[in-house]
Amino acid sequence: MPLKKDILWRVGVVYSVVLMLGLLIAGKILYLQVFEGKRLGKKAEELHMKSVMVESNRGDIYSDNGRLLASSVPFYEIRLDTRSTGLRIDGQAYYRKLDTLSRRLSELFGDKPASAYRRELYGARKKGERFYLVKKRVNYKELRKLKTFPLFRKGRYKGGFIVIQNNIRIQPHDNLASRTIGYTTDWKGGNIVGIEGAYNSFLKGTKGIRMMRRIQGGVWIPVTDDNEIEPQSGRDVVTTIDINIQDVAESALREQLKKHNADHGTAVLMEVKTGEIKAIANLGKTESGRYKEIYNYAVGESREPGSTFKLASIMAALEDNYVALDDTIDTEDGTVQYYDKKLSDTKPGGYGKITIRKAFTHSSNVGISKIINRHYRKRPSQFIDRLYSMNLDEKLGLEIRGEGQPHIKYPGDKYWSGISLPMMSIGYEVRLTPLQILTFYNAVANDGKMVKPRFVKAIKEHGQVVKTFPGEVINPSISSQPTIRKAQDLLEGVVEKGTAVNLKNDNYQIAGKTGTAQIANEKYGYRKDSGISYQASFVGYFPADNPTYSCIVVVNSPTRDVYYGNVVAGPVFKEIADKVYATSFEMHRGLKLARSSDSKEIPYTKHSHRQELKTVLKEIGVEVNEQHVDSKWVVTRKRDSFIDLGNRYIDEHTMPNVIGMGVKDALHILENMGLNVKVKGRGSIREQSIAPGERIEEGDKVLLTMTFHS
Repeated sequence: MPLKKDILWRVGVVYSVVLMLGLLIAGKILYLQVFEGKRLGKKAEELHMKSVMVESNRGDIYSDNGRLLASSVPFYEIRLDTRSTGLRIDGQAYYRKLDTLSRRLSELFGDKPASAYRRELYGARKKGERFYLVKKRVNYKELRKLKTFPLFRKGRYKGGFIVIQNNIRIQPHDNLASRTIGYTTDWKGGNIVGIEGAYNSFLKGTKGIRMMRRIQGGVWIPVTDDNEIEPQSGRDVVTTIDINIQDVAESALREQLKKHNADHGTAVLMEVKTGEIKAIANLGKTESGRYKEIYNYAVGESREPGSTFKLASIMAALEDNYVALDDTIDTEDGTVQYYDKKLSDTKPGGYGKITIRKAFTHSSNVGISKIINRHYRKRPSQFIDRLYSMNLDEKLGLEIRGEGQPHIKYPGDKYWSGISLPMMSIGYEVRLTPLQILTFYNAVANDGKMVKPRFVKAIKEHGQVVKTFPGEVINPSISSQPTIRKAQDLLEGVVEKGTAVNLKNDNYQIAGKTGTAQIANEKYGYRKDSGISYQASFVGYFPADNPTYSCIVVVNSPTRDVYYGNVVAGPVFKEIADKVYATSFEMHRGLKLARSSDSKEIPYTKHSHRQELKTVLKEIGVEVNEQHVDSKWVVTRKRDSFIDLGNRYIDEHTMPNVIGMGVKDALHILENMGLNVKVKGRGSIREQSIAPGERIEEGDKVLLTMTFHS
């Protein structure tokens, strides 16, 4: 082959190869641009730009009278862009202001000398850091001062000043009801505790979106100070908790736990008609020996209740017409043997032959167990079915998570034995939480109607109520009215002349039941190292003649050799009840005050409008005591030489208490609430057909019955 042809052939091959490679490259470019352009562009953008979720402001939690229980407080993270636009244009400005800025930072935070701040800020500039951390957890007051500092006052673009807001959840009252108020954790599988967890869907709001850009060093910074989508703040939750009573309950419980060196305890106050929880204290001993809220024992701790369960046992026998309160039972020498189990009473030598009433009021283990064993031994399922009919085997269905499982076994179950019936009759081989026991006693106080415990009243948005939570009835009647009345009579007898006579007082009557139970350990039974752990409790309601509040107090493992319910738990109940009575003038009806013969005659006054009443009393020269009164409407109480005023709050969604008012004032209040009012009689109001605190709607009919004051 001639040389020329050989050269041309080689050039042709090279040209063809180059052409093919060019076409392949061009084709690939075209393919990437046309078919893969969007995907690859998005991927590149993801490497340098991304959208992140911006947390919304969480709603607040309030007490029933509007005091803050939980809130989100903003804290700020301060960062510095040492290569911001302004600092790139005038690089020397950074160094000129560095000494003054460092000194001001040191003075504000006091965490390190100005020289340290200068050294760190100088180094950040040398490294060209775009997102240098200056300080975490800066509060709003500190932020305002920072905005006046050199460089920082120029803002983000001229001075490199970057502010990132973070919200931190706080409880202003520290440990007060903290387990019931609760908390949430953000990570997957995190805890959802208390009201915070139960009403998280209302509190959390809606997250926003912010664009972030990746800079040198893999640091992500906001593209602008504005969000792509603004977050929507959460709604506020109004609880049923009265912070003043909560404080008393927690203080009284803590002192009693300290006094008896107990392991833990709980105290709960419930409104009888509505089921609203006004106070719930849960205190456990920490490793350091201090008491704080470490677990919600009232809601979650399911244990053998002991003698407080005897009320259910007696009510079953009364409902089945097996006994009458004046029937007798022979407790003999105070002991009784059931197979290998010996039960005994606390009184040495026993009570002998006593009535059913006395067996209950003196909490006779022998008497109660004999009654139940005698009548149900051949028909144990009848006894258990009767307990089930009183909802004692069911959870309450609380919104708060972690409710303990009640357990009342049935004949034929794995662990049923010959001693099960007598043991269950006195509160063993059954398990209930303190709140479940309280709900049962509350039903007795409420004439048989069992209502669900309630922790939250309403949801608010920008101060306006957007959702309410009316009371729920679990069982309209746990037993017949004759049985309920007899149960109430028995509970009054416990305090009047039984095991809780130490709680008797002249101002108001308490009804309730003491409980002292041995605590069973899963591994060791009721004994370990020759020692026995006890649970002391008292549960009841007050005033006995017009039940308004029910309360339970449980103290676990007191170690001072004193473990009876009336001595360990009773005083806490009494202190809570005294506080409630002292601040609830509506409960003082019928209290007659002695007056000396030479004292000034004080007129009878109806509950009325505060300002109008003060004007009238001032005209006739009668002194008024209105200390701690801040309501528009007031209740009055006649003293020796003056009229005592107390708060009477009006809630537009619930029936107000108008008893003791004149018809003019009552009509003004009720008709403005949209109610259809009818009046019967003359004088002052003594009865209202809709009970105070019940949920009302516009157009509801209410009958007011009036009588003359005597």
